[in-house]
Amino acid sequence: MKMSGIHHVAICVRDEDEALAFYTDKLGLTLLPRPDFGFAGAWLDAGGQQVHLMKADDVAQGGHHFAFLVDNLDETVADLRDKGVKVDVVPHMKGAGHQAFLHDPSGNFIELNQPDGITP
Repeated sequence: MKMSGIHHVAICVRDEDEALAFYTDKLGLTLLPRPDFGFAGAWLDAGGQQVHLMKADDVAQGGHHFAFLVDNLDETVADLRDKGVKVDVVPHMKGAGHQAFLHDPSGNFIELNQPDGITP
């Protein structure tokens, strides 16, 4: 198993409009299409990697995580489970890719992401 790189970093924000203005106007990131997850947020292109903004009233308790880009989610999940790691695969959502989630020993939230269009 080998990770291909960082796919995205998710950042919790209190005010989505203010954050969008900062990341697009000040930092020059560009807005990307985003599926409707049922909560506010935005996806931004950061030169081949992404920054995901997630609306959270309490940013300390939000969905902070990072995502490893993987070429084959099924093989990666199987390998981790063989090593005793609890991994939760979520149903595919067009535009979000194939995803699975796990926690490191300290409780940090990690996503594994095989984007749409990448076939093993």
